[in-house]
Amino acid sequence: MAPWCFLLVLVIISAEPNLCSGSRKCVGRHFGHSSVVCECNSTYCDSIGSVPLPPLGQYSSYLSSMEGSRLEARQGQIQVRTNGSAPGLRLTMDPVQKYQRLRGFGGAMTDAAAINILSLSAGAQEQLLQQYFSSEGIGYSVVRVPMASCDFSTRLYTYADTPGDYNLVNFTLAPEDVDMKIPLLKRAQAMSPQPLHLLASAWSAPAWMKTNGALVGKGSLKGQPGGKEHKAWAQYYIRFLEEYAKYNLTFWALTTGNEPSAGLITNYSFQALGFTPEEQRDWVALDLGPAVRSSSFPQTHILILDDNRLLLPYWATVVLSDVHAARYIHGVAVHWYLDSFVPAEISLGSTHHLYPEYYLFGTEACAGWSTGDRGVKLGSWERAEQYAHDIIQDLNQYVVGWTDWNLALDQAGGPNWVKNFVDSPVVVDAQRDVFYKQPTFYSLAHFSKFLWEGSQRVGVSASEETPLEFTAFIRPDGSAVLIVLNRSSDVIQFEVWDPALGYIPCTAPARSLLTLAWNTLNTH
Repeated sequence: MAPWCFLLVLVIISAEPNLCSGSRKCVGRHFGHSSVVCECNSTYCDSIGSVPLPPLGQYSSYLSSMEGSRLEARQGQIQVRTNGSAPGLRLTMDPVQKYQRLRGFGGAMTDAAAINILSLSAGAQEQLLQQYFSSEGIGYSVVRVPMASCDFSTRLYTYADTPGDYNLVNFTLAPEDVDMKIPLLKRAQAMSPQPLHLLASAWSAPAWMKTNGALVGKGSLKGQPGGKEHKAWAQYYIRFLEEYAKYNLTFWALTTGNEPSAGLITNYSFQALGFTPEEQRDWVALDLGPAVRSSSFPQTHILILDDNRLLLPYWATVVLSDVHAARYIHGVAVHWYLDSFVPAEISLGSTHHLYPEYYLFGTEACAGWSTGDRGVKLGSWERAEQYAHDIIQDLNQYVVGWTDWNLALDQAGGPNWVKNFVDSPVVVDAQRDVFYKQPTFYSLAHFSKFLWEGSQRVGVSASEETPLEFTAFIRPDGSAVLIVLNRSSDVIQFEVWDPALGYIPCTAPARSLLTLAWNTLNTH
């Protein structure tokens, strides 16, 4: 067998002291929900720190749980047995089975996120950004940036609000970009050990380009693809890329527009631009694709859909089966809302198998969006489980990255001009100059901290039926990662087995997310 080293990341419960370099303990606070938040201020914030590979023949484990563990670490010895396996549940790694490679994890720098981050003192701002982006943080490498206003803004605006300005002579970034989002993005990039992948999404075209003459509600672009409105809207994207480039911020990708299905709904309450899949196909083929290709940013990826995955595979089939549109497209962007209505293997899996050359990328998710479960819930472990369940499900159906929504919100879940309040992994209390790291922050961390860009999903199977959910990856350095979620109320005993390396006996406590890590070098 060729030499390779193995790092398995699997979340496991432990009461032992944190063994990570530079680690700091959570200052837990209860707000009446199922678990705790970790409180941070200008001088202190908990951190897992760096997570080096353990010594040969040992493993590291990391735990987050409803009981209050937050990325707690311990080490143990890898077991080598010659008399067969122990009875019970076994998870077997199969690195020969290879699937998609990852691009990364992240969140969105909305106007609301920027407002909340900047509402803190300079020291607390630095702590918050470090939690996401520094080498001591959780490894975010993707930042979604709304092009002009969305519902998580305090006002309605675009960058070209002058009627009839088809040449975009008056195109101008907003104060929200120049004074808030751009400075924060530059600070995040400066502390990140790798280049950040910026992703741009627009919510609405200027009102004068649209059939309803408004940024909100049911409305599409005037005219037809290839016409002057459609070409102006494509050039709007290029102007956005040009203006941000003046600040040395370049975009890895852009989407064809946030939730195009929303703009087809009568009385839709906030910014939207309606596209049918046929209209999106033709706009990419005739306008957006050629505009990007002939611009100074031909390397910028174009992602279609940027809407709920239940629209797949139909939407992708309409757009990608057309060679004129498909040649400009790199991937399909999906949101997590309404995921429970269609099984992932039918939406995501089918799309991958139909069009394997186009990657699937998660571009938006948040808790607290549904009518019966709205807004911020400080300390909700159920929402952490929702995140981990969805990420594992997505990864196991060929998704290459997962992007959370607002990086930070206030305690009401805003600001949001239409009062569409939701939750966030980081909630800011500006009055006390503190911020709270929600259970969802740690749920994301179990993926973003350990699954580096270029990690490749590999096979893993259970020896019997189990409520455990899991996914496995080989990282670029040859180490491996296995993430396990236990949403049940039972403690589950199991072992992890790689035929070339040995066994790790594991305990998945009730309501926990488990991460195991080990490094073994084979020299023969």
